[in-house]
Amino acid sequence: MEQLQTIFVLVLFIFAFGTVLSGVPVAFGLSGAALLLSTVAAWFGLFEYSYLSAIPSRIFGTAIFNEVLTAVPLFILMGVIMERSRVAEDLLVNMARLSRSLPAGLGISVTLVGALLAASTGIVGATVVAMGLMSLPTMLKQGYKPSLAAGSICAAGTLGQIIPPSIVLVFLGDQLSGAYMEAQREIGNFSPDPVSVGDLFAGALIPGIGLAFLYMLYQFLVGIVRPNDAPAMPPDPGESVSIAVILGTLLPPLLLIVAVLGTILMGIATPTEAAGVGAIGATLLAGRRLCAVSETPLPGYLAPLITAAIVGAFALPVLKSVADLRITLDEITVWNGFCIALAMLATAALVLGVFAALAVLARLGALSETMIGTMRVSTLAFAILIGATIFSLIFRSFGGEEVVNHAMEKIPGGAIGALLAVSLLVFILGFFLDFIEIVFIIMPIVAPVILQSTIDPIWFGVLIAMNLQTSFLTPPFGFALFYLRGVAPPEVKTADIYRGVLPFIGIQIFALSMVFFFPSLATWLPSVLF
Repeated sequence: MEQLQTIFVLVLFIFAFGTVLSGVPVAFGLSGAALLLSTVAAWFGLFEYSYLSAIPSRIFGTAIFNEVLTAVPLFILMGVIMERSRVAEDLLVNMARLSRSLPAGLGISVTLVGALLAASTGIVGATVVAMGLMSLPTMLKQGYKPSLAAGSICAAGTLGQIIPPSIVLVFLGDQLSGAYMEAQREIGNFSPDPVSVGDLFAGALIPGIGLAFLYMLYQFLVGIVRPNDAPAMPPDPGESVSIAVILGTLLPPLLLIVAVLGTILMGIATPTEAAGVGAIGATLLAGRRLCAVSETPLPGYLAPLITAAIVGAFALPVLKSVADLRITLDEITVWNGFCIALAMLATAALVLGVFAALAVLARLGALSETMIGTMRVSTLAFAILIGATIFSLIFRSFGGEEVVNHAMEKIPGGAIGALLAVSLLVFILGFFLDFIEIVFIIMPIVAPVILQSTIDPIWFGVLIAMNLQTSFLTPPFGFALFYLRGVAPPEVKTADIYRGVLPFIGIQIFALSMVFFFPSLATWLPSVLF
């Protein structure tokens, strides 16, 4: 019976992945394969239909009522708004002007802007497409080698996988949290320290920034060793960049990053609350930017309302820090009353400014595109989550956990050997599957087994996130390659894109190895902050 159980588990795995690779939508492929095979298993007495009654409660528990995952559509909305407002275009143009005299200055600017967009959007596809449309023609015009230009854009775009607030880290943190608690209960620890998405954000910050630095260092060295591949931009005496312009370009996304990531890392807000702040901030910044550059006539009062809302948004935390703003106090001092009145005015300005920004987006046709784009990506993610939840439930009812446990025990090297095997599996699956599918299929199965050992959950999560990022670049199925191919000019061949990403894949593997051999790169910051 045990051998038959193992056979059914393997058949379920192969059948599910075969269905996904055949082109069937992942959400339906996973759930359909699991439900179909459960019917067959019931004939052999290996499955009870009563297990299926747990599906609704599991779906509601993991997706519908999960407060952490509420952050996902908000982060997606934030990223789509930032893309539609063309903030990246301003960043890239001004950073390129600032670094024009450096070897590979344009490539370095692309990586720096990619890192900033990653920290303010967290969406890989949008970043690669935006950077490809804006910077690839300019890089080719400046004489960059096509493979280096394509590789730089793909690599910069994938930084959104590892630099917080990445939606990969949100999904991964949610899965790891439950898996770690389950693993600790299995070994008799009934009061473990919880693992949160904020922990994973903090753990991924140093590796993510370090990876961006390694990209820029490589491009700088290429510009010195092979200047014809990455030439410096010729000086333009008539073109200068003032400090005011640079600050005006850099400050909005930086302030948004501080508002989102800073509040999470300082423990002021949960990821979901910070995502709401980020969505509102991105809406205000987009409205302000579009008011400044729009050729369509707009009512004159909209821009002042948005500016007042931005001022009000910064005034509220300041007022909170200098006074007690609770109106339910038994005795309200003159100072507290004054600050409460100011806070009410700031709140009113913020609300009016958000409506004004939405009016600008609607007037210019960007609001409907933003809403549709957000709904499309969010629906895709949660549909996969529901399909993977059904698959995972049936997989466990077949005894899949025991099969995975036995397989892990036979891997030489103990916990580290099992971790390497899981990392290799994730890397290989990254050639064929999207990161959401890998997180929802693989993590619920292998994470509880891995985390029963002394493996630090934050270290494990960061390693998996970096591994998933590598999968975005690996030919022939890396998604970043397809995104860039779709917007690249005809003179850039697919072979150029494949050749261009190889050095960056090597850098990613080096960075992944550094985090593997030096776990403190991922665990030090969370231990300090939390």
